Amino acid sequence: MRYVAIVASLAGTLAFGLLISYGLVFVALFALCATASAIGVWDLLQTSHSLRRNYPILAHIRFGLEKIRPEIRQYFLESETDGTPFNRSKRAVAYQRAKGALDKRPFGTHQNIYGDNFEWINHSINPFPAGGHDFRITVGDAECRQPYALSLFNISAMSFGALSANAIRSLNKGARLGAFAHDTGEGSISQYHREHGGDLIWEIGSGYFGCRNDDGTFCDQRFAAQATSPQVKMIEIKLSQGAKPGHGGVLPGAKVTPEIAEARGVPLGIDCISPARHSAFATPLELMRFIVRLRELSDGKPVGFKLCVGHPWEFMAICKAMLESGIRPDFIVIDGSEGGTGAAPLEFVDHVGTPLREGLVLAHNCLVGAGLRDAIRLGASGRIITGFDLARLLALGADWCNAARGFMFALGCVQAQSCHTDRCPTGVATQNQWRQRALVVDDKAGRVHQFHQSTLAALADLVGAAGLTHPSELMPMHILKRISPSEVKSFAEVYTFLERGELIAGTRVAPYAQQWAMADAQRFAPVPPIRTAA
Repeated sequence: MRYVAIVASLAGTLAFGLLISYGLVFVALFALCATASAIGVWDLLQTSHSLRRNYPILAHIRFGLEKIRPEIRQYFLESETDGTPFNRSKRAVAYQRAKGALDKRPFGTHQNIYGDNFEWINHSINPFPAGGHDFRITVGDAECRQPYALSLFNISAMSFGALSANAIRSLNKGARLGAFAHDTGEGSISQYHREHGGDLIWEIGSGYFGCRNDDGTFCDQRFAAQATSPQVKMIEIKLSQGAKPGHGGVLPGAKVTPEIAEARGVPLGIDCISPARHSAFATPLELMRFIVRLRELSDGKPVGFKLCVGHPWEFMAICKAMLESGIRPDFIVIDGSEGGTGAAPLEFVDHVGTPLREGLVLAHNCLVGAGLRDAIRLGASGRIITGFDLARLLALGADWCNAARGFMFALGCVQAQSCHTDRCPTGVATQNQWRQRALVVDDKAGRVHQFHQSTLAALADLVGAAGLTHPSELMPMHILKRISPSEVKSFAEVYTFLERGELIAGTRVAPYAQQWAMADAQRFAPVPPIRTAA
């Protein structure tokens, strides 16, 4: 059906070409079909638009409708968690920046600046000119023999299998061009991750794909064989992901192709299971020892973990395990519940897990309150696309940010929401060879690189406008939020922030005091509160 228009136009060209001598009507019909055929052939041959390659001629109907669609609020399909327009506005920004197009807007803001939850960054009377945008942080302390200079903006976890081979190739080549990191997702390192040599963050999920024994348990030898590759820069243990925290997954055997089986180290054609919990550790202290184990096996590379924050006392139990064992992860990534995925249960997508900003503030406070923050880098992931998205999270305590959705937009994703059907119209989220051929690696890799550079350049402009010289200087007081039509507060007033060592000294801030008392380094379950007789 994707090619019905071009087939019809070619057939019409042939048929009406034979009838030209019968009058001007057939001449006109021949000219119309010949023009449509030429457009269709050009659509198939060009390399810049995946939709046109997959839907020759038909894609132009979509583009035509986009030219005349209603603007402003009717233009947006859904809203961000804070109530501001999100999907199409930010998707348009990502497209423009990925293509290197002008991303300016006439006639002022489309935002409702007097609506509740509107947010902005205040500028300085004495702004600084942007002096470059290659912002980096070093991940890995004295315990690391191979610390890594990480960009402040990187590709978040998306597995091969969820994404097509050409999408993985494009992302990784773009990461190499921009010298930033590409998270593999829990589907492990495929041949397509290795093809262009971009820096990798290897995510280890509960299925231990790429480093598992035949029974699904963790395998030291298989892990070390891949982790010591120069291309792998960091190791990330996935405890949970924002889109479906606390939920495992199954890739049906019919979808376990030879390529996926090779990358994950699983049997061909057999259901591939990701358990809801890890088998390599069951307590916070065991998690710390597993981190040491991975650091040694990887020859001293930075090792950390990613999670969507759930029960606060569980994260605090991990902090207590750090204090008790003396072991520190090199980094922690907080994934927000607003993060996306190819498919997840409706209830989990909408109602399970802590949103990114609340989870980030809690993690930052726990590390500060336990006196651990200086030793651990903190990343953030979840609906991050623009320079302001980066600035807002850096002000709340993040050291760097990861994005999936924005880089998918750079690949050409149009949010058709058919990721789970294997019929992605742009070749991003499909294993269908004919569909993914529409995604041309060299073209899309350049767009991935351009999107990364343009977004960091926008961040540099914001930082300079605020009178700062580096994103690390952003503080909660720099970001403002409208609470009501007549009340505005800075993030420093909206959120509670603990002092260094406050949890150890005995904080009185509720609910941190109660939850800290419930945390136990020996287990994730809470310590029952002490009940006193009436």
